[in-house]
Amino acid sequence: MTTQRTSAAAIVLALTLACAPDVIASPELSPIPGGVLRIIPPDGENPRICPLRHTDVQADITGLVSRVTVRQTFYNPLDQKIEAVYVFPLPHEAAVDDMTMTIGDREIVGLIRPRDEARDIYESARAAGHVTSLLDQERPNIFTQSVANVEPGVEVVIEISYVHALKYEDNLFEFNFPMVVGPRYIPGGGSAPAPMTPGRPTPQVPDGHKITPPVTPPGTRAGHDVSLTVNIDAGDNIAELASALHRVNVERPIPGRAVVTLANRGEIPNKDFVLRYSTAGPDLGDALFTHTDARGTFFTLLLQPPKRIVPERIVPREIIFVLDTSGSMRGFPIEKAKRVMTQTIDTMRQNDTFNLITFAGSTRILWPRPKPSTVQNREEAKQFLATQQGGGGTEMMQAINAALLQPVIRCGNDDPSEARSSAMRVVCFMTDGYVGNDMAIIDAVQNNAHTTRVFSFGIGNSVNRFLLDGMASAGRGEVEFVTLSDDGDAAVARFCDRISAPVLADVQIDWGSLGVDETYPKQFPDLFSAKPIMIHGRMQGTPAGTITLKGRTGVGPFQRTFAVSPAIISTRHEALPSLWARAKIEDLMTQDYAAMQQNRFPDHLKDQVTTLGVDYRLMTQFTSFVAVEKMRVTQSGQLTTINVPVEMPDGVSYEGVFRRHDAPDGVAQMNGRRGRGAGRTAGDVARKMTFAAVE
Repeated sequence: MTTQRTSAAAIVLALTLACAPDVIASPELSPIPGGVLRIIPPDGENPRICPLRHTDVQADITGLVSRVTVRQTFYNPLDQKIEAVYVFPLPHEAAVDDMTMTIGDREIVGLIRPRDEARDIYESARAAGHVTSLLDQERPNIFTQSVANVEPGVEVVIEISYVHALKYEDNLFEFNFPMVVGPRYIPGGGSAPAPMTPGRPTPQVPDGHKITPPVTPPGTRAGHDVSLTVNIDAGDNIAELASALHRVNVERPIPGRAVVTLANRGEIPNKDFVLRYSTAGPDLGDALFTHTDARGTFFTLLLQPPKRIVPERIVPREIIFVLDTSGSMRGFPIEKAKRVMTQTIDTMRQNDTFNLITFAGSTRILWPRPKPSTVQNREEAKQFLATQQGGGGTEMMQAINAALLQPVIRCGNDDPSEARSSAMRVVCFMTDGYVGNDMAIIDAVQNNAHTTRVFSFGIGNSVNRFLLDGMASAGRGEVEFVTLSDDGDAAVARFCDRISAPVLADVQIDWGSLGVDETYPKQFPDLFSAKPIMIHGRMQGTPAGTITLKGRTGVGPFQRTFAVSPAIISTRHEALPSLWARAKIEDLMTQDYAAMQQNRFPDHLKDQVTTLGVDYRLMTQFTSFVAVEKMRVTQSGQLTTINVPVEMPDGVSYEGVFRRHDAPDGVAQMNGRRGRGAGRTAGDVARKMTFAAVE
């Protein structure tokens, strides 16, 4: 930290309402705020807008793979140099493989470097007065963009590019783009206490301050907006197309192609963009895609599972429902979760047993042990559910321990070993996943699930998909996402189908004579839905031979062969090396997520991840992109750091997250351009609502 940066005067926030007060509804009911946050310079004059002007997203989808470019436009509205710091999300499975910085007609291609080295380059360039940018990964779905030495009136554009595989199930494609980092609960007292305040590090989450950006106060917005265009080349006629949470315009220039844009050009980035579409043709079949370059031959293999076969013998199930009742679930989210859980309870079979667990600051278990699925017990469970309200922290690890570690004995059976052998045990979590210790939770599920299947329901419009996907994967189950606009019926039906029996268990791949060396995932989970098995790998030589898919269905062994020859291979897919390297990085990271959470990841694994990141030009926990404009030095003067605030996610309660509904002290006195009235001094407001953070 330089003395110059330390001495920079704090920049205070003003709220300039853009509409009449009666237009602004309660944030509980209408998440679209009506005010715009503005910066007040040290002299208190000429309030200016926040430095992030706009985000533009361009996605090109071909088949199952999307190439997405995110353009962030930063602008300095002040009379002094600034450093803008913005925390934002990307899909957790995305392979981020490029970054460029543009200033005027100068474009600087970002370099991928080990994280500490990239930070050193950035800080040296910042101290020397060069315009510079740094992109760090805090979680697989949380990133920090820093841009330093942006001169007054100057615009800097950061362009980030990534490749991502779409979700595909039952001939339905899904493209997802997250738009906001939800407010994370930081165990150990690190959660943000109020809007416009960041979180703090704790022993459980040492980087708590990096994953909890300041949230705009109620009734306001950060000032930046987002535009989005999705170009779809489906290869077949598109039958149905719908956006789950946004109004969109759709153009269909030719059959099999579509161009989707946000209808609102000034869309507020406070909820995920979720686009689903189907094609008129048959489901995807088995397919092999390859790409060869100097690093070798890479492939992605899609294998379709068999149709669901209902077993002749219905296996009893022990279902443990776990409901998040923390503050971020208050209001719409918890009511949606309760409805979904109630519907699921009503579908249980007579020979099932079940129990309910709720968690917030503490954990509560409905019964000492699971009870049979009788009418009376189901009604008691639903009455218990009806009383649940959102409030308090999110101590999720306690719920993990309660659901996975405690011995559970079926009612009327004194032999727990017999109970476990006769019943399929399922734990179903319903949560938004807004916790900072997400890596430790995934690790706990992986180490303690054993024979229990873990299914997760993400409830909300901007949930933590990294955690929810990770829990389901570690617990060999499935994940489902229910937005606040979904009725939930389809999600409940899918869950009930999935826990009846796997579509295919004990999955194995026989590569025959193909020269296949490294493939990911290394082990295949049981399939509970009709989605393809996707394998990323490398091979030697020209692929020719037979691939055999083996497994077990509800009625016995299953086997199908897939002949491979150069004539049927689709080549020149430049995204495949990035997807393979990203899959290998995920495999290495999941080997010790608990250590990663504590910043003590094993050196031998860290070195492998770093090497992959540098060799394949990928963002990881240990590699970052850095760009420096070396042609000129900016004007001298103080550098003020501005942490760009983010929106409160659509449907999430301020009262639940911050334990009160009113805005922080000072907001009411700063409506309009009145600034420092009502008996408060500028110093009083600055201490409570600082919008400049110098680390």
